[in-house]
Amino acid sequence: MNTPSWDLSIAYQGLNDPKIEQDLAAVEALLPQLASLDSTSLQGLASALAKQQVERVKVMTLSAFVNCILSVDAADEQAKKLLGKVNVLQSELDQAMTPFMQAIVKLSLEDFDALLEMTEGDEALSSWRFLLERERLLKPQQLSVAEEQLLTALDVDGKLAWGRLYDNITGSLKVTLQLPDGQQERMGLSQAASLLYGGDSLRREPAWRAISEAMTAHQESFAAILNALSGARLTEYEKRSHSQRVHFLDPSLHTSRIEKATLDAMMAVAKDNRHIGQKAGLQMARLFGTDKLKPWDEMASMPDLSGGEGSSYSFEQGIDIIREAFADVDQEMADFVDMMVENKLIDAAPQPNKRLGAYCTKFADSRTPLVFMTWGGSMSDVLTLAHELGHAFHNWVMKDMPLVQTRYPMTLAETASIFAENVVRDALMAKADSEQEKLLMLWEEAQSALALMVNIPVRYEFEKAYYEQRKEGEFTPDQLKALMSETWQEWYGEAMDETNEMFWASKLHFSIAEISFYNYPYLFGYLFSKGVYAQREVKGDSFYTDYKALLRDTGSMTAEDVVEKHLGMDIRQPAFWQQSVDMVAKQIEEFESVIGKFNGFRH
Repeated sequence: MNTPSWDLSIAYQGLNDPKIEQDLAAVEALLPQLASLDSTSLQGLASALAKQQVERVKVMTLSAFVNCILSVDAADEQAKKLLGKVNVLQSELDQAMTPFMQAIVKLSLEDFDALLEMTEGDEALSSWRFLLERERLLKPQQLSVAEEQLLTALDVDGKLAWGRLYDNITGSLKVTLQLPDGQQERMGLSQAASLLYGGDSLRREPAWRAISEAMTAHQESFAAILNALSGARLTEYEKRSHSQRVHFLDPSLHTSRIEKATLDAMMAVAKDNRHIGQKAGLQMARLFGTDKLKPWDEMASMPDLSGGEGSSYSFEQGIDIIREAFADVDQEMADFVDMMVENKLIDAAPQPNKRLGAYCTKFADSRTPLVFMTWGGSMSDVLTLAHELGHAFHNWVMKDMPLVQTRYPMTLAETASIFAENVVRDALMAKADSEQEKLLMLWEEAQSALALMVNIPVRYEFEKAYYEQRKEGEFTPDQLKALMSETWQEWYGEAMDETNEMFWASKLHFSIAEISFYNYPYLFGYLFSKGVYAQREVKGDSFYTDYKALLRDTGSMTAEDVVEKHLGMDIRQPAFWQQSVDMVAKQIEEFESVIGKFNGFRH
């Protein structure tokens, strides 16, 4: 099996497929139909919801399709033009729906219940209850219909354009590695980034430094992107604060479906326990033969204790590992992996113009999940693939549900992905027949602890401090570097003696146009999934059914309600998070203990 590329034909046969223009035309034709409906009557509201849902599926599918193409080749000009059309059309559809959504938000409770009892065509509006109830919570922040439409229209060439600029720069950026032997190697940014996850110790530091140099060369552009996105958001929040103050965290909390008390409890526990992640980093450094962990070694494969390079895995070996581990939970999960491979729904082949990162998306019309990553052959790549397949499985188990009940928040989205990682690590740990194999799995646990209990809080605390200070004016690149270095040192402490001052530019999450604070949900998912995973042993044979039921609830409940229903705990309390942190602490202690059994690792 070669490292695969996508087959996107389940949606469209290519960028020249006539169906693309047909779908665009169908959505455009809906706009005057919506304008003719009466937003003051329940019947008009019902018709608008049902009609727009049919066409929104087309827009969502088109958006996923063109973004998949651009993820593989960020320089594709035809795809860029299509994305522009799709973004405009999506904006126009949102604007057309604004009067109807405003009217629904303002309905009396009696009329709201009456609306949800209606059926329009094949659409039972009762399925919209949770989503619309969430919208009704935002009533105090509403602007006029005209103002809401203007904001939506401006986003196309505003926030979304800045996000596209980041993708265009990083997708086409080439970096030059200065190798130890004096040779130079030129490659795409995503290809260089994949080296950071591997076992190639001779190219890893050069790759890290080349990425940092490339980010620095474009630092003015990246700073402009961050300043524009944050400035636009803060201005909008100020305009929405006409009845009650909108804090810059409020939109993120709303979309994450958590309360401020939950976020505060989780972050307080993380800060009190950051020494656990730091300890993980220091133990990793021991295996690299360094006193402190180097930033280019943070995500790398565990070094070979005999002095060679770390283990490397083909894509086929990675899939075999994941399939076998998933089968231990239930054969249905293993069959799902086979389906993803057989239908070419995974793109992992390295490409020169490939974008950074890894993600899972889906085609809304067929509910088909797709996975994107760049395969480098490390165990980290195996776990990244498992992570994204976990997301894909989450989508798959909800494919028979009304689409509006499948929109789960990032906090709960990370449950299935990190659960999948835990499944793979535990399966490999159970099969380990030597201390070195056991150490490899504990390495992955330690690496996750460092990433999620230290690096993720760095991102959150940096972004939070940035937004607090951004109100006073734009940041220069030097100010961004200083803030990142300060936050980095606060959380990494003695575990690392060199900060990653350009992380604000190289981490794409800070430049995502559609959402801010794309960080703490990973810590939420990591710690929450530890609690869910612990139920596997407790529940035994009944676990898998209960697990799928939990996943299916994520699109129609708050995070607090999901945890209370399925785990019987209150995530607003530090005790919930501490129990998961204690599990991590035991794993890091075991990591340290197993390292102590080896006399052959490098000092």
